[in-house]
Amino acid sequence: MSSKKSSMKPFGMMDKLGYMFGDFGNDFTFILSSMFMLKFYTDVMGISAGVVGILMMAARFVDAFTDVTMGQIVDRTKPGKGGKFKPWLLRMCGPVAIASFLIFQSGFAGMPYMFKVIWMAVTYLLWGSIFYTSINIPYGSMASAVSADPKDRADLSTWRTIGSTLAQLVIGVGTPMVAYIVVDGNTVLSGSRMTLIAGIFSVLAVVCYLLCYKLTTERIKVEANTQKINIGNLFKSIFTNRALLGIIAAAILLLLAMLGMSGMSAYVFPNYYGSAAAQSAAALLGSVAVLVICAPFASKLAAKFGKKELSVASCLFGAAMFLICWIIRPSNPYVYVAFYTLAMIGLGFFNTVIWAMITDVIDDAEVKNGVREDGTIYSVYSFARKLGQAFSSGLIGALLGAIGYTQATAFDPEITSKIFTMSCVIPVVGLVAVALALIFIYPLNKKRVESNVEILAKKREQN
Repeated sequence: MSSKKSSMKPFGMMDKLGYMFGDFGNDFTFILSSMFMLKFYTDVMGISAGVVGILMMAARFVDAFTDVTMGQIVDRTKPGKGGKFKPWLLRMCGPVAIASFLIFQSGFAGMPYMFKVIWMAVTYLLWGSIFYTSINIPYGSMASAVSADPKDRADLSTWRTIGSTLAQLVIGVGTPMVAYIVVDGNTVLSGSRMTLIAGIFSVLAVVCYLLCYKLTTERIKVEANTQKINIGNLFKSIFTNRALLGIIAAAILLLLAMLGMSGMSAYVFPNYYGSAAAQSAAALLGSVAVLVICAPFASKLAAKFGKKELSVASCLFGAAMFLICWIIRPSNPYVYVAFYTLAMIGLGFFNTVIWAMITDVIDDAEVKNGVREDGTIYSVYSFARKLGQAFSSGLIGALLGAIGYTQATAFDPEITSKIFTMSCVIPVVGLVAVALALIFIYPLNKKRVESNVEILAKKREQN
């Protein structure tokens, strides 16, 4: 074993690039679903926003079983030739890409209403609850096997965020430019173009997963967990782990804010402002801001002030930007874009370090319990993120239904005014709530994280 370790190439840029491509692949389907699925099924397929939101929310609750089950499967898998986690990328990249493509089938727009609802539910379950889970859980858990060094893990978290931001850039900027057409003076979504876009992104997702597999190296041998599953103990460990509960609460609320922003952008720009170009500009500037400002400085600021401390400040800044935007209510779409971009900088700092915060939670649990459960803890966190996705989709769908949004009323001034209000209020409430969850629940401040790192380093030296 020691000779094998010595023959491995050291952690370096290839690992960072490979890990970046992993989340790039993830978000070719995840961001597409988050930003455009609700819009696609309300405007193209003719399904009410409330029904779409409820079904998206219900599907994510199925993940209560599939995420934790997948985490247990990963923890109990023996390391193979490519490692413990990487082989799942090869196994599941095809199915997740195909399922994502099947969601956006505009050819069924003329089918009976119930057929379209069932098609949406089945394809969304296959994509999110089964195939995406089967690739995302091992991918997220893999960081702790690539390197044991906290700095390396922080770098992986940063590069993962870069991958996600690049996907946001491609999807958020490119899709509105291609997918929208003008009909009778209104900016509307083209179903056939969305189907084509979903197919292209599915192919690109597979390419990214293969690059992740090729470029990353698992250096830490994580043995299979052979302990018998005790559901009672599992849930007890979850609900008595304050750090895990804190990051779960923050993740749910973060996704509520973040996906609320991206989800509402598909309505506020074409419907309230009548500008698909402004939607592309918001995605472009928001992504560039994260890449230029957040990615280079997040690790340095986190090292100086602490990841928790940085995250609280950045979320409050983002909330303040949308609060000001709501008060000013700009008539020019590009003034709204400016506030959106500033808020994305706030979101970006937290979103850049949050993956490293998960490894902090895993380390903290190992210090307390003496057992390392990367897959199980990450799967619980992943489920929390999906709850955030579900709540945001359900909330947006329910609110759109409550204000009377349909294909027929999509451009009524009274409806579009309410859309603008929703686009500001959702991130304000979500980001303030994130900051409060981190302050009052999440205990891993800078001092405690550094203490855990020292304890585990001495433990591994003794072994």
